[in-house]
Amino acid sequence: MQYLQLAAVPVGPTDDNIILLAEKAALQQLETVLQPDEMTFLRQSAEKGVHHFFFPQASRAVFVRLLTPEENPAYRLEEARMSGHDLLRELRHYKLESATLRHFCPDERALAFLEGLLLSNYQFLHYFSNPEKKDRPLQHLSWACETPPEAAIAELNLLVQTVCMTRDMVNEPHSHFNALKLAEAALAAGQQFGFAVDVLGKEKLQSLKMGGLLAVNQASEVPPQFCILEWRPEQARNAKPIVLIGKGVVYDTGGLSLKPSEGMEHMKCDMAGAAAVIGILSAVAQARLPIQVIGLIPATDNQIGERALAPGDVIRMYSGATVEVVNTDAEGRLILADALHYAKKYKPELVIDLATLTGAAIRALGSQAICYMGTAGPEVKRALEQSGWNTFERLVELPLWKEYGDELKSHVADLKNLGSGTAGMITAGKFLEHFADYPWLHLDIAGPAYLRHANGYRTKDGTGVGVRLLFDFLKHLYD
Repeated sequence: MQYLQLAAVPVGPTDDNIILLAEKAALQQLETVLQPDEMTFLRQSAEKGVHHFFFPQASRAVFVRLLTPEENPAYRLEEARMSGHDLLRELRHYKLESATLRHFCPDERALAFLEGLLLSNYQFLHYFSNPEKKDRPLQHLSWACETPPEAAIAELNLLVQTVCMTRDMVNEPHSHFNALKLAEAALAAGQQFGFAVDVLGKEKLQSLKMGGLLAVNQASEVPPQFCILEWRPEQARNAKPIVLIGKGVVYDTGGLSLKPSEGMEHMKCDMAGAAAVIGILSAVAQARLPIQVIGLIPATDNQIGERALAPGDVIRMYSGATVEVVNTDAEGRLILADALHYAKKYKPELVIDLATLTGAAIRALGSQAICYMGTAGPEVKRALEQSGWNTFERLVELPLWKEYGDELKSHVADLKNLGSGTAGMITAGKFLEHFADYPWLHLDIAGPAYLRHANGYRTKDGTGVGVRLLFDFLKHLYD
């Protein structure tokens, strides 16, 4: 699918619809575009706190957005993104399909504004019989500036493309997107963006004795897949790779520990971590970042049936550890544990997993933040948190104190797959920690990965969270 891309154009006369973006301190510069009576009205209204303006002209429409002063750099950019989202709603109201931006503010705020507008333009219309009857998305967006920042525009376009591609995967219904289709999507992305992909099927997983993934898959008619994505550029700056692991449960019934119907309705999103890993590798490869990055995706659905994994069963993981399964709805950690053990073969510098893992993460932080934890050093954690502010995909670190691990002790196996029920996002992390003997971070993206209601440029349903965050992190990791 093609997604709207930004084009740079020279500053000059145009019949296109115009967006004027300015900070209030630069108000007088708008005189070069607006008529004197329009400027008078704008000044008087701005004094009263108005920031949005619409001026219909003979051959085009002119929209003005005034950005407020903001000392905090993260909020300064986020205000611009949200302003871009608001502007797109107005463009759709007037059924306009093309617009050109002129900016009278720092380039970084203009880029953030365009980012919010482009990401808001996303729609998932695959299954409408008459998609043309829906709100028609913006078709053309240009940025008129004296010296276009070509590298920044290229990066913005690739991020919009990969975030929207990630959203598409998350939004696909299970009827059209099972574990085999997820593996096909990884292969297609590798071919399109230039990274290697290998897929291990059920027979290979059985020979490896990848017990966690195979156990979760027991009741499914669709075989499990284990996708290995590799970006290995020449003269990479890291001798040891960064490994990203994405939870790929394409649909989660909860297994025999069945979810209630209202909890199951949106469980096609339980592979948002896997989709994000495909999106991140696609962005990294398209940008040709000089960093070795490996992606690992264990993919399956979690079904019910006569062969289903049952509460009380004991399984042997790929690592050789035994696990008492006390709840089959805590399945994500079982497949992630196998992937974490598999990552050891790469002797990684750092491993990061992304997973819609627990409802506890949503109850703790809602949809505004990612809860994370892990054994990586403080410099890595602070760098990741800074990327969270840069992209406004913010993170909150939770502790991995050993006392939380006591809740996972079993009297019949090496450990249980569920704690007492309180602080469930932390006990899930403690379970995963058992399988990671390298610097590691766990990102529970359950809150922001899938929204019941849109939050600005974070669209309803799949948001593509994690792609912008980890691209920014990887880009700056070896600065």
